[in-house]
Amino acid sequence: MVIHWAHTGSSFLASFLASLVECVEALTVVLAVGTVRGWSGALSGASTAVALLLAMVVVLGRTLTHLPLHALQFFVGILLLLFGLRWLRKAVLRAAGQIPLHDEQAAFTRSKASLPRLDHKHRWDRVAFASAFQITMLEGIEIVFIVVAVSAGGPGLLPAASLGALAALALVILLGLVLHRPLAAVPENTLKFAVGVLLSAFGTFWTGEGAGLYWPGADGSLPGLVAGYFMVALFSVALCRKRPRSTATESH
Repeated sequence: MVIHWAHTGSSFLASFLASLVECVEALTVVLAVGTVRGWSGALSGASTAVALLLAMVVVLGRTLTHLPLHALQFFVGILLLLFGLRWLRKAVLRAAGQIPLHDEQAAFTRSKASLPRLDHKHRWDRVAFASAFQITMLEGIEIVFIVVAVSAGGPGLLPAASLGALAALALVILLGLVLHRPLAAVPENTLKFAVGVLLSAFGTFWTGEGAGLYWPGADGSLPGLVAGYFMVALFSVALCRKRPRSTATESH
């Protein structure tokens, strides 16, 4: 039972943190659209995208139950590992000062400047709807992938991963309604660092499971994998700090 709760708890945490990062980035653009074009189109576009994303989770979650578990674990594990290492690489480079930190306030300003202002009211603002829908779907598809991938390791994990994503969505929506501004105070790179470590650990675990590898302690080996990736990432930050600063621009 301890291992079971450790496993579902890890699924919840990984899904929550990853979804929190994506939701914050989507909120920044939705707030900019609402401020410039009006809230009706922005909220309807974002809501439509969220509804479609929830349907995708349900459909994909049911499909996974009909696939061979070991083949699914191996395939999803590799994808999750690559996805996690991509996030971790960027977080390490940002922590080492090689590339700039992501600035939600600057992203909010750029989004506002790129949107034409609405001079008079329309019954239907297609620009606002399309802009909010597009960013919500773009960030949301990554959330769907993470939720499905994290829950692919066994039965009973999909509710925990889905609850983590919904909790992050609810938290960001609540903060957006209260603050009406970008969540610039959220330590996004720290979150991405943690998410990269967690997803890389999950990816390694599922890949090993799918390949028939025996993990000492079964699910209890996940904390060891997390600790291992964390130590390697910290060591990588120290090494990267010794290199000349990169002139590469920040990417998502």
